[in-house]
Amino acid sequence: MSDRTAADGRRTSTDRTSRTLRTRRIIRTHRTSLPGPAGGPWWRSRKAKGLGYAAPTATFVTVFFVLPLLLVGQMSLSDWPLLAGDRGINSPENYTDITDNTLFWPAIRFTLLYTVIVTVVLLGLALLLALLVQESRPGVGFFRTVYFLPGALGLASASLLFWGLYSPTTGPLSALLEGLGLVDDPVSFLGSPTSALLSTVFLIVWKFAGFYMLILLVGLQRIPHEVYEAARMDGADRWQIFRRITLPLLRPSLALTLLLCATGSLLAFDQFFILTKGGPDNSTVTIVQLIYREAFQRLDLGTAAALSIIVLAVLLLLNVLQFRGLRHADES
Repeated sequence: MSDRTAADGRRTSTDRTSRTLRTRRIIRTHRTSLPGPAGGPWWRSRKAKGLGYAAPTATFVTVFFVLPLLLVGQMSLSDWPLLAGDRGINSPENYTDITDNTLFWPAIRFTLLYTVIVTVVLLGLALLLALLVQESRPGVGFFRTVYFLPGALGLASASLLFWGLYSPTTGPLSALLEGLGLVDDPVSFLGSPTSALLSTVFLIVWKFAGFYMLILLVGLQRIPHEVYEAARMDGADRWQIFRRITLPLLRPSLALTLLLCATGSLLAFDQFFILTKGGPDNSTVTIVQLIYREAFQRLDLGTAAALSIIVLAVLLLLNVLQFRGLRHADES
């Protein structure tokens, strides 16, 4: 009996020793697999890998955004002619002298007017196109491609194209109107402030309507079909479905397109620089064109930088407000 007890004790002791050794081996293996100094070289840790992945983007943003932004901030506080370089701090003269520029307030008014017109017309047309190509029917893919195709063309190239189309001497549009007997003389599409504005708006709507249609189309396709079916079973007509279901559920996409469209319109430059050069009589000068004139025509980088800082502050405020609206739309 005693021999059996002793054997059981030895077996139990052996089992305990085996379990202890196995536990230590597991712990040792687990420690070697952990990131950090205890588990191997620091460059193999998850934190180091994350920093490695983020380093190229961080370097790009620092070199091409942060450092230029700091330089622009320094310019805005300094007397900095383009050809003479930094002549020292003159703050806040660059900011206080902005309002003395005769083109400052007209440029702000025109930029805001252009932004409102483009935003309303462009988003309205984009929503209409998205609704037209929402359902999968024969030929819908073709029309989606046709609507989106102008967006593949660069803005400068599109502006040059329309500059040729609008030309009263060599452009086909004026000749076509004369051939149809609608006008007697060549039409100058860019000859008056109103026609220059509307002609430029037409160019922007033609180019970007398909792009915003695509964003809204994605938003429309995210709306469950069951919601529409339930509304139809309750007797709702098309207008009620659009007003009570489509628009509320499409608010995130509408907020995004509004943000992109308003920001792009406030920064308008290429189309007016190519089509109108700010004319006629400086009636189509945008705020970005004014910055260009101050920097490269009047050779005053300090004033141009101050204008840039003001525009950046306005855009940041606008984006913050619209992002809040976008977040509230997602939450609701």
